[in-house]
Amino acid sequence: LPITDRAREIMAAAGLGDALFAEVDPNPNEINLAEGVAAYQAGGHDGVIAFGGGSGLDLGKMVAFMAGQTRPVWDFEDIGDWWTRADADAIAPIIAVPTTAGTGSEVGRASVITNSQTHVKKIIFHPKVLPSIVIADPELTVDMPKFITAGTGLDAFAHCVEAYSSPHYHPMSQGIALEGMRLVTTYLPRAYATPDDLEARAHMMSAAAMGAVAFQKGLGVTHSCAHALSAVCDLHHGTAIALMLPACMRFSAAVLPDRMKRLEAAVDTEHAFDVWLNNFNEALGLPARLSDVGVKDEHITPLVEIAIKDVCHSCNVREVSRDDFQRLFRSPDRGRARRRRRPRRAARPRHPAAPPARRRPRPPPDARGGLGRPQRGQLGRRPAVRRRRRVLHGDVRVVEAVGERHERRDRLGVAALRELLHQGKADSRALHFTRSGVVELMKELK
Repeated sequence: LPITDRAREIMAAAGLGDALFAEVDPNPNEINLAEGVAAYQAGGHDGVIAFGGGSGLDLGKMVAFMAGQTRPVWDFEDIGDWWTRADADAIAPIIAVPTTAGTGSEVGRASVITNSQTHVKKIIFHPKVLPSIVIADPELTVDMPKFITAGTGLDAFAHCVEAYSSPHYHPMSQGIALEGMRLVTTYLPRAYATPDDLEARAHMMSAAAMGAVAFQKGLGVTHSCAHALSAVCDLHHGTAIALMLPACMRFSAAVLPDRMKRLEAAVDTEHAFDVWLNNFNEALGLPARLSDVGVKDEHITPLVEIAIKDVCHSCNVREVSRDDFQRLFRSPDRGRARRRRRPRRAARPRHPAAPPARRRPRPPPDARGGLGRPQRGQLGRRPAVRRRRRVLHGDVRVVEAVGERHERRDRLGVAALRELLHQGKADSRALHFTRSGVVELMKELK
């Protein structure tokens, strides 16, 4: 990167030394880490400046962490108090310079490293892995390809969503997560459409950092699925998140209906949250199906095996089984979720003066499928069809029923309406029809 070359020139001019290690896989593993540590030790360095997206930042932090340790990296996995095994005084200082807006690794106390033998992603944690200095310059994210802008943005959004949905107690994380979601939904489409929109880029960098702070409360099943997809299919983490988030949120929604309503309010949608997510992904050009990115049926079993071992789903609000993972990995290839129908409005209260409205049995259809017509071979008169006409004024509602068997009720309805007109509570005209063809017209009083 040009910014990396410029930083090296400044460091060399200041006499701080100059060295570069850039052998970083999209999903960094212990092989990349061993090579980075060897380069660090060979150069006699005393600190790390990590440039790049989540992969570069995670590996740079681990190089600074592991350069002074004597135990293998897997001994420091984020399990219990394993982090206390590390020699904290041997951890080198870290400066982080993010060039994407998604992972939030620049404000995180851990890194994700993939085991090259088992393809399982492990979270390596230590409080001193948190960078001492972060330089978050939105201009460094302007040159990101559009699909990276979209994918990393969805990663930041997922951090906020899953942190908010986590069952653990952390009110501050809840508030940070909600604001992070608002920033992503407002500014990610702008950054995607106009790459040099520095205001949008700056807010996205803030949202990425906020997501990483919020998920100290926990993540969820989406990240377990995404980690498996990256390990088995070498899929970009942000793209994997975008593919799995709608199905995973639909899975979890059954046990947190109240929180789902707040999520829907946060993104300002009338649809179900997973439906909104599908539409949001589509607007950002992200794939809708796992088959679109090369995932096949034979991948499902290894995906499930890795996902079930991932620690992230242990914080999910709903417990996840192997069968659940099977269904989740197949969900994105079953089409997009249907829109949720709006609930019907409750009926308006009837006015006391209005006649009661009774329902007549629906006449059977004739041979041609019509209603109210006698069927073949059937004699008799055509059944009376009930029609209703509504007269509305303020809180006044009069329903007139028409039909040969309703003339008495019709007269009562007309009498009630006449009384309302006399009292000045209705000023519209009403037409009343009976089957005999009598028309009674009451004109406006005003």
